[in-house]
Amino acid sequence: MSDLVSAKSTAEIIKKYDFSIQKKFGQNFLIDEHVLDKIIDAAQIDVAYGVIEIGPGLGTMTRRLAALSKKVVAIEIDRQLIPILSDTLSDCDNVKVINADVMKTDLGSLIDEEFGDMPVKVVANLPYYITTPIVMSLLEGRFAIESITIMIQKEVAERMRAVPGSKDYGALSLAVGYYADAYIAANVPPNCFMPRPKVGSCVIRLNVRKEPFVSVRDEKQMFALIRGAFNQRRKTLVNAVANYEGLSYKKEEIEEALKKLDLSPSIRGEALDLQQFAALSDILT
Repeated sequence: MSDLVSAKSTAEIIKKYDFSIQKKFGQNFLIDEHVLDKIIDAAQIDVAYGVIEIGPGLGTMTRRLAALSKKVVAIEIDRQLIPILSDTLSDCDNVKVINADVMKTDLGSLIDEEFGDMPVKVVANLPYYITTPIVMSLLEGRFAIESITIMIQKEVAERMRAVPGSKDYGALSLAVGYYADAYIAANVPPNCFMPRPKVGSCVIRLNVRKEPFVSVRDEKQMFALIRGAFNQRRKTLVNAVANYEGLSYKKEEIEEALKKLDLSPSIRGEALDLQQFAALSDILT
């Protein structure tokens, strides 16, 4: 079977199987070959790698991944797509399709059982409504994954790559930066999908760090501090953290900690980088 990445091929398959696109799964099928090429190029896959694909859809990208890698395990939540994938991937003998919710899948065991000693990468066209939970689950799980190359909403990609002081900088920027180095490979307009989403998209690659970007005494406490700092963006860090229900620091304690770091008591969370948040967390802890 030839590549499926076109509006015509996608429409034919949908009609053949009388498939109903499910909004609840955030299904938008890629129909632009140039964009597919950009995803594949960004993922940097070769025959040594195993690949986990989240949301294979009709199998469009799965076929490309199978041709380049040693093995692909595709996790698809929509059971209606399983017979379609059996058809479109019938000539790919190195692909295994699993009908499951990736958020409820034991990825650690899956990687051990399916890939053994192979290096593993994740590639996905993620549903926009659940992008952040999936990405953070992959990063926080500290699985044996080299990189995560994903198509996501442009706004979310920009937040992942944002730097201190910018309007997009926030808790997500810091969380992603702690676990990975983010690189935006391409911007993708809505007309590259069927059906068209209402927003622009981005291809972003997260190179997973072997060790976190900074060392911190209490990781959980640091991220609670970060969430508190950005909970009320217009407030100073002192007021935002002191008013955050997840923490119990007094304003005086926070001001004293900032003083030790030579930071102004009127500073806002958006001005601190990850190293400064780690240092502040260590002092408060």
